Amino acid sequence: MDPWTLLHRGPGRRGPRRSQPPQAQAQAHERVSAAGDSVDRMQHGFIYTGSDPAFAVELASLAEESGWDAFFVWEGIWATDPWATLAAAAMVTERIRLGTMLTPVPRRRPWELAGQTMTVDRLSNGRVILSAGLGVPADVEERFWIFEDDPGRRVRAELLDEGLELMQRLWQAEPFEYEGEHYRATRTDSMLPPAIVQEPRIPIWVVGVWPRMRSMRRVARYDGWIPNYAPPGADGIDPVEQQRTYTPEIAAEAIGWIRSERERLGLGDRPFDVVQEGTTGGVDRVADAAAVRPWADAGVTWWLEADWRVPAERVAQYSRERVLAGPPRP
Repeated sequence: MDPWTLLHRGPGRRGPRRSQPPQAQAQAHERVSAAGDSVDRMQHGFIYTGSDPAFAVELASLAEESGWDAFFVWEGIWATDPWATLAAAAMVTERIRLGTMLTPVPRRRPWELAGQTMTVDRLSNGRVILSAGLGVPADVEERFWIFEDDPGRRVRAELLDEGLELMQRLWQAEPFEYEGEHYRATRTDSMLPPAIVQEPRIPIWVVGVWPRMRSMRRVARYDGWIPNYAPPGADGIDPVEQQRTYTPEIAAEAIGWIRSERERLGLGDRPFDVVQEGTTGGVDRVADAAAVRPWADAGVTWWLEADWRVPAERVAQYSRERVLAGPPRP
């Protein structure tokens, strides 16, 4: 299983899909009917796990036609350019939001990433989401560090904070100065690029590890949470263990803390999203909605559909079929 996915997209619903007996399906219908409001309010995105940019653009259009609310592609090192792909997708869609899942901001030059996201935001008339994380560490996946050395989690966290701060200034397309530990910007009044469409910024969803407060305080300052979970007593973030132990009840606890923290920061009246990634079958909508419902009841606002277990040779077929089946709404 892809460690990049598990560590930085958060725990999702994995494992073999099982068909339900008729009695269980009937019970699922009843549960969804009783709590349909929370599921109805949830938005749904699809993550394309393949690498073919032309197919991704086609899939984005199909996703819009099939009722999905967002379309995401993954961002790697020495990989298909996600922002060029999303720029093309912006030209064949009108409604759905577009983004990466996710961007390792410490690996990117903030001024280049700001230009790419601004370009797609303008091409899409304000439909971009930036999903931001530290990036996978070298001791988990050496493939992502074949061109440079991993500076360590502390430095990557500093680069993430400064990168996000600097990009917000860059998005405004106005003269400014910046002096940080890792980045600086000298004031210029010439050749300023266009500003982004969205105000006050492109929505930024940030990976945060619950219940690690430094990580979660970063999340609370931005526009959405991509959850990771470190069970009490754990030395590190074990992808398999967090997948097993992260539950809607834990999500609800974390979401409650985020709401309180945002009130303390004076941000309580601003929109905030919570993401849950997982896999549903796409065959029985009622059963799929029943699987999603506990997360919606916990306060999750976005369900992101993805199955990273699908082998590369089957990704196109699987993605097309799952997108056309539509999101897990009742």
